[in-house]
Amino acid sequence: MAGILLVIMIASGTFLAMHYIPELNQAFNSVELIMVDIEYGWCIRYLHANGASVFFILVYGHMLKAVFYSSYAGKRSTIWYVGLVIFILMMATAFIGYVLPWGQMSLWGATVITNLFGTIPKVGKPFVD
Repeated sequence: MAGILLVIMIASGTFLAMHYIPELNQAFNSVELIMVDIEYGWCIRYLHANGASVFFILVYGHMLKAVFYSSYAGKRSTIWYVGLVIFILMMATAFIGYVLPWGQMSLWGATVITNLFGTIPKVGKPFVD
C-alpha cells in the first residue's frame, strides 16, 4: 500500500512541479492556475496533498509498531536511527512543500514552525532571527 502511495505521490508531485512557477510574485498565481485552468489539476493537487497526509499516517503507524515490538533495541538499533533520519528528512520535505504556494496559510504556518526552533536552548534564537 505504501509503495503504491509513494508512486502516486511522486507522479502527482512531478506533474505539479511542471506547472509551478517558483517566483515570489507568481507562486500563488501558478497554484491557482493549476487549480482552475488545467484539466483535473484540482484533483491532482488534492490527491497529492491528501496522499501526503495518508503517507504520514502510515509512517506514524510503522513507527508505533516498531516501538511496540521494541525493534529499536538490540542489533537493529542502527536501522531505527536511519529510519529517524529519513523521518526528519521527510518532515523537512513536507515543510518545504507546505510553503510553496506562498499564501497566507503557508506564510503563517512557516512562521509557527520556524518559531518552534526558537525554543532550542542556545541554538534556536539565532536560527529564528
